[in-house]
Amino acid sequence: MAEHRPPAATTPFALAAESVRAILFRGDLSVSEIAAPAGLAPESLALRGDVRPEAEGEESEYGTGRLVLLHDPGEPAQWNGPWRIVCFAQAPLEPDIGVDPMLADVAWAWLTDALESRGAGFHSASGTATKTLSKGFGSLAAEGDGAQIELRASWSPEGEIAPHVEAWAELVCMLAGLPPGSEGIAMLASRRAPRD
Repeated sequence: MAEHRPPAATTPFALAAESVRAILFRGDLSVSEIAAPAGLAPESLALRGDVRPEAEGEESEYGTGRLVLLHDPGEPAQWNGPWRIVCFAQAPLEPDIGVDPMLADVAWAWLTDALESRGAGFHSASGTATKTLSKGFGSLAAEGDGAQIELRASWSPEGEIAPHVEAWAELVCMLAGLPPGSEGIAMLASRRAPRD
C-alpha cells in the first residue's frame, strides 16, 4: 500500500507560511503560532514572540511581540501589492532611558536596520513608536517609576517572507536589551510597566 503524504504547499501563501514555520529562532525567544485576527485579509498567519518567558504561553517581563502576515491576491491599494506584514513589539525600560528624546527614532531604526541587514526588501512602510512613563500612587506607589517602549509597524514585503519574520524577531529582542549574538547572556531583573 502506498504511503499517504500530505500535499505539498503550492499556493503562494502556503509556501510563505511553510517558510515561516521552518524558521529556527534564537533560544531566548519563545515563538508560537497564534490565531490570526479575522477579516483583515483572505489569508493570514500570526505569531507571538516572548523574550525569556517564565512559563510557556505567558507574556515576558522582558519584552513581547506579535506579527501578522496578510495575503490578499486582490492587492489592496494601500498595500501596493498582495502582501502586508503588521507587527507589534514592546519592552519595559529603565525610566532614565524612557526619557531619551531619540528613543522612538532608535526603535524605528532597529526595525528598518534589521530588515535591511537580511536583504528583506519592503515598501509602503508605516508605524508608530510610543514611549510611556508611569509613576505609581496610593496602593501602587510601591511599584515606583516605570517606562515602556512600544513599536507598531506595517509594511509590504518584497521577495521571501522568512527574512521579514527574522527581522521582527530581532526587533523584539533588541527592544528587550538582547542585541544579536547575545544568546545565553544573563539579563538584569526588569520591572514590568503597566499595559494599556
